[in-house]
Amino acid sequence: MSVDFSKNATERPEPCNAEVVGSIPDWLQGTLVRNGPGLFSVGETSYDHWCDGMSFLNSFSFKNGKVTHRSRFLRSDTYNSNMAANRIVVSEMGTMAYPDPSKNFIFKAITFLNHTVPDFTDNAASNIIKYGNDYYATSETNYIRKIDPFTLETQDKVDYMKFLPVNLVSSHPHYDREGNVYNVGTSIAEKGKTKYIFFQIPAVTEKEKDKNTPALKKVKVICTVPCHSLLSPSYYHSFGMTENYIIFIEQPFKLDILKMATAYMRGVNWASCMKFFPEENTLIHLIEKKTGKKVEMKYHTGSLVVYHHVNAFEDDGHVVLDVIAYNDTSLYEMFYMSRLKKDISFQSNGYTKPNYRRFVLPIRSDKGIAVGENMVKLRYTTATAVKQKEGKLTCQAEVLCEGFELPRINYDFNGKKHQFVYGNIVEESVLSTQVAKFDTETKKMVYWSEENCWPSEPVFVPRPNGESEDDGVVLVSVINCIPGQSSFILILDGRNFKEVARAYVNTELHRDMHGFFIPHTN
Repeated sequence: MSVDFSKNATERPEPCNAEVVGSIPDWLQGTLVRNGPGLFSVGETSYDHWCDGMSFLNSFSFKNGKVTHRSRFLRSDTYNSNMAANRIVVSEMGTMAYPDPSKNFIFKAITFLNHTVPDFTDNAASNIIKYGNDYYATSETNYIRKIDPFTLETQDKVDYMKFLPVNLVSSHPHYDREGNVYNVGTSIAEKGKTKYIFFQIPAVTEKEKDKNTPALKKVKVICTVPCHSLLSPSYYHSFGMTENYIIFIEQPFKLDILKMATAYMRGVNWASCMKFFPEENTLIHLIEKKTGKKVEMKYHTGSLVVYHHVNAFEDDGHVVLDVIAYNDTSLYEMFYMSRLKKDISFQSNGYTKPNYRRFVLPIRSDKGIAVGENMVKLRYTTATAVKQKEGKLTCQAEVLCEGFELPRINYDFNGKKHQFVYGNIVEESVLSTQVAKFDTETKKMVYWSEENCWPSEPVFVPRPNGESEDDGVVLVSVINCIPGQSSFILILDGRNFKEVARAYVNTELHRDMHGFFIPHTN
């Protein structure tokens, strides 16, 4: 049985008790908030791309062995404008919105000007992030929406541009153990330059805990990196971080700024202004977190497209970088609604499945190293970094596994050497019917699946004072397509990947993107 991905969700804002089968560990106390598109048609208009759907939030609260569920649409300005007009009036990346034909010339002229220098959507339907003490729904534009993660009520609209000159921002920041947050944004043609801005939002101090001040007010710029192409910045969805370094992949998947400015006039969407250049190399930037200086060594690899970083860590003079990589941009193309209604297997459509790649970046000097020599000295990987000339290395990744996406680790090991990764299996199709635990050392995989069930991205929650990296549980929201049965939240043992419990939520769940677990504190 298949899922209708164009079906609008129905919100349930009041908490409802779920039916628990099995035994939820007593230590699991907290709330999982998930975000993704949930509204795909308004009036007689509909979105062309699944990612454009309006943000739909779901929360699963775990307390004393019980689970409560609730859901709400994000009340963004985009949502409110669309609902008021009873049609889609705010453009998204894959769907250009045009005014009602009955509107007058002045209204149409204003709409045109708004798209020439676009004021992007605040439909934050990709992820949940934390800045300071506040939680936000986010996509990749300059707008984020503050939310109450427990009631799912929409609060303030925050514009990054009031704090930093960034038009696009990653929806996957990193958090260090002190509570500082790191992220990257793209500044388009600011003072005639297009650049990537890496920034830090400092941790909240004791004095600031009771103040209602946006954490972004304390933002610090770590460094800026000029775009390799002035008017064609690279697209990115995430980046890597270790204890001492930020790793940024500048890939040949680019956004053409000039084409974006004329897209509305040409009758095309903004996504069509993104182009992949398979003949170009990929640049990997290594930046010192404390000084903001770029490592002098230049790292190159072949063309690729990366959406999700797995993890990165330092080991004996090297930075090890794990990513999920594609050979083309077919992933985004697959989620056009017209494609989702057809057979979307990789085999039938000629798309390439992703693979889990491990790059190794030597950080010691290459002086005295002969041209053509591999500078990687780690014995547990076949990844190479071959010297091409003074200060330039060509990197070749080791492929650890294939058909694996939406990777999550025990975040206590973020920036450290990890062994286990949890993710979705996309071996046969971009729409996953399996989740898995992958062992990076043995290369073995263990799976969970159930007939007519469609699992979300798995989120690992470590057991307090756990004894091992995989000591914890994995939370997966599951769409259940069996008639008469409810969808459920699944709890798997992080070690043996066997089911511990499930909680039927007595409502439909919908495919989403990413989730954030918030531990309850006493």
